[in-house]
Amino acid sequence: MEDSVRKHILAISVFQWVLTFLLMGTFFTLLLIYLLFTSFWLISVVYFSWLLIDWDTPSRGGRRVQWVRNWTVWKHFRDYFPIKLVQASPLSPDRNYVLGCHPHGIFSTSSFCNFGTDATGFSELYPGVRPYLAVLAGLFRLPIYRDYVMSAGCAPVNKDSLKYILTSCGTGNALFIVVGGAAESLQSSPGQHVITLGGRKGFVRLALENGADLVPVYCFGENDIYEQVQFTPGSWGWKLQLLFQKYVGFAPCLFKGTAVFGETSWGLNPFPRPLTTVVGRPIRVPHCPVPSEEEVSHYHKLYIEGLKQLFDEFKVSCGLSASDVLQII
Repeated sequence: MEDSVRKHILAISVFQWVLTFLLMGTFFTLLLIYLLFTSFWLISVVYFSWLLIDWDTPSRGGRRVQWVRNWTVWKHFRDYFPIKLVQASPLSPDRNYVLGCHPHGIFSTSSFCNFGTDATGFSELYPGVRPYLAVLAGLFRLPIYRDYVMSAGCAPVNKDSLKYILTSCGTGNALFIVVGGAAESLQSSPGQHVITLGGRKGFVRLALENGADLVPVYCFGENDIYEQVQFTPGSWGWKLQLLFQKYVGFAPCLFKGTAVFGETSWGLNPFPRPLTTVVGRPIRVPHCPVPSEEEVSHYHKLYIEGLKQLFDEFKVSCGLSASDVLQII
């Protein structure tokens, strides 16, 4: 009985996060607009006034709340899969870092748990290093939700925001960027190890411009926790996904998970399968305020080599076979 209750608690802890991700921003936007036409209009006026004053905070380092990052619910979230964070090499608090996270998966679940909370012990593994998880800039335009996202230590994934953290917040800052983005989410499928990286060089240029070391990060199992309906290239569904990706910044995915209280039924919860995130070894990067294309390409190549080496070194211990290969497109 106790095991059954605990299992439900773990499932609910994940389900609340999925609902928050999908609905919280829209819900509070509509609620505050609705309140403007009721006797509680002052609540909306006060909040929107505060929003105008606070508008630039996400791009100025945000507003991290350690209490939120330490919530017990995140430990239940971690244990549902479970999620494990592995250190391949220490990170010095005297340097800044740009870390590429792969693969994106459907929701970047492991990246949030590892770097948006302290559930897997990031602060213990890397004392003196502050993690910032870069997410869609549009999320910070949604009332209430923006404050919630900032409390987790998230930052908008745009150049001004990331540059501010690397130049105005001292050292010991670690920017985690899910490099593949929406395009990579469309490749998410159980058993697949495909990442979108070949033409993604912006994060390398950012590191060079600010003298931040590059670090590859790979999450084994991220693509296995949801099953996705993958449309044939050229089909109407495929074209619709590309259209959303171009104009909205994300690609809507038709995915299948499990029910909250029954693993045999369809639902929004991810499948409870192990996730192991390995933070790799830093690649020393010089400070080049105006890097040439050759310099960017050189460090991009070094990064890809480091990521492949990380994948090959840890794949067997993380449940893959020795024959599995990381595919980069």
